[in-house]
Amino acid sequence: MSNVWICELLSLVTLLVSYNVFVCECQDPEALPKEAEDCNGVFISYDLLDRRKEFPRVKNVTAQSWAFNATAKVLNTGKDVVKSWKLFIGFQHHEILVSASGGIPFETGDFPASVENGTTLVGSSLPDLESSINTAHDLSQIQALIQIAGTQFGVRPPGIPMPKSIKLENDGYKCPQPSVRKSSMFACCKSDPNYKSKLLKTKLLPRQKGDLTITYDILQAYDNNYNVEVTMENHNPLSRLDRWNLTFEWTRGEFIYSMKGAFTREMDSSKCIYGIAGQYYKDMDFTKVTNCQKNPIISDLPPEKYNDTEIGKIPFCCRNGSLYSIIMDPSLSISKFQMQVFKSPPDLDKKSLFPPARWKIMGVLNSDYTCGPPLKVEPSQFPEPRGLEATVFAISTWQIVCNISKPKQRKTRCCVTFSAYYNDSVVPCNTCACGCDNDDGYYDGKKNHRCDPNAKAMLLPSEALLVPYDNRTLKTIAWAKLKHFRVPKKLPCGDNCGVSINWHIVSDYKGGWSARITLFNWKSFQFKDWFTALQFKKGASRGFEKVYSFNGSFLSKINNTIFMQGVLGYGTNYLIGQDNDTNPKIPGKQQSVISFTKKFTPEMKIAKGDGFPSKVIFNGEECSIPTQFPMQSGNRHNVYLVQEILALVLVFTMNQILF
Repeated sequence: MSNVWICELLSLVTLLVSYNVFVCECQDPEALPKEAEDCNGVFISYDLLDRRKEFPRVKNVTAQSWAFNATAKVLNTGKDVVKSWKLFIGFQHHEILVSASGGIPFETGDFPASVENGTTLVGSSLPDLESSINTAHDLSQIQALIQIAGTQFGVRPPGIPMPKSIKLENDGYKCPQPSVRKSSMFACCKSDPNYKSKLLKTKLLPRQKGDLTITYDILQAYDNNYNVEVTMENHNPLSRLDRWNLTFEWTRGEFIYSMKGAFTREMDSSKCIYGIAGQYYKDMDFTKVTNCQKNPIISDLPPEKYNDTEIGKIPFCCRNGSLYSIIMDPSLSISKFQMQVFKSPPDLDKKSLFPPARWKIMGVLNSDYTCGPPLKVEPSQFPEPRGLEATVFAISTWQIVCNISKPKQRKTRCCVTFSAYYNDSVVPCNTCACGCDNDDGYYDGKKNHRCDPNAKAMLLPSEALLVPYDNRTLKTIAWAKLKHFRVPKKLPCGDNCGVSINWHIVSDYKGGWSARITLFNWKSFQFKDWFTALQFKKGASRGFEKVYSFNGSFLSKINNTIFMQGVLGYGTNYLIGQDNDTNPKIPGKQQSVISFTKKFTPEMKIAKGDGFPSKVIFNGEECSIPTQFPMQSGNRHNVYLVQEILALVLVFTMNQILF
């Protein structure tokens, strides 16, 4: 009997031991590849999961689109924390990303995003990768998993469309050429022994530089909500924002409960009520919630709301969305607002703090900006609010860096015309300089016609500059016939720009020259405290002397730029909007003469184009420049020659009479 009991006991022990081994082996259902097990550094991989032929179905293999799904992994297999990981995927089949959960494409804009030249992914909810040592091998903290969905072109099955390469772009790491095994690509990136990192006081990243930076400072943190201050700073001396709109994407179910210093364009609480927030905050009155959108659009308050104790009283707020150039006024190049943000499960503790992703900022008739991901940096410092000689630190700080970009999908928003005293025709703005619609056309006095968006713009009489494009047709045709210019069967389309700038050469003499600049506002709203900047080739701007009706300065350290703005108190700082009550409509206008010397550039040839700017900027937006200059007429040369001969004849005749 005792032997039977012992046998049963041994069987039970064996069963329990085998059960424990089984549980241990099954804690990681997705076994790591051998290469990851042997990697001492950062293991990166890309796996193509599947792809399906998309519509339309075409015979051309290279033009056929395919939907694909893939995963990318960044696994920290070293002993050091990987701060703000950055994974480059060298796409090479005209890929278009539709989604990338777990990562954010760096500087690609909104989805769908073209990544045909490759893209860099950065962390969203997991920007830093802890070490296995510090987390007891918790894969959720040491590995970033990115689920990728998109479209690619070409590569007929059984071919496998893989990226050209993958690599970790963090400083201090070197990656070998990745290995490829069917639909998998992987590499082990190791620390570079020759890399000399800057000694930092903390483990956080230093602040980055950019045209515009956004700082996300968490000032107070509670279990289910936090208070944050958002600061925008314009660092580019030749840019600005008017009526800015800021948007981002909440990634963990957050919502804005209240705001000060700004407001959301829509105040809709339905997404909270019918979402996760409504299930958790059952006793909350969501009618008092400011915004529950995943992608809220935020705008600045008007000046009259600055002293409002409920939504105002925030320094650097309430300027109607104006973010000026630091050259104009450094104190007006900053904008701030505050939010109270409520969180959703499972982030219900004081340490679970995550900034929103996919930031984007835009203005009215301003440059486009491409913003990077939020990077955790050293906490911001503030003066003690009670006046004590102490410094208060933010709980956590993230920085978003935005730089001016030139997207292909749109053209500029302003344009330039050229004219000169020696030619009575004006070189107009380029055709469709600010874009064209399919239904653009013109009226020739008899009927409407479709215009030609690809035709070269026709020369204009000077008075046509004051007339909207819709009313220029008859003047343009009459001028062409008078000057014997060719009139195409289908006239070119207009420029469709909100602001146009005329640069007119007034005089040219041995010691110097002068020009007149005229700004036209074809929009219905005014531009307060506008500015314009001019850059010239062949050093023409070095002869800058004076602007007579505006404030002007020469910026030698910024590409020899001439910077001009209206004079406060004299009304020239306002570029008023178009008067729509007249027929034809009259644009808002500002004008000034500018004088130059030839002391530093005696070789200048004004009539050959040296006196015309090569780059014109209005309120930070680079304007479209004509592709030709006003030509000096040969007939005018002949007139001058005849005048000189007549003068000589007159002198000779007078000499004969007197002597």
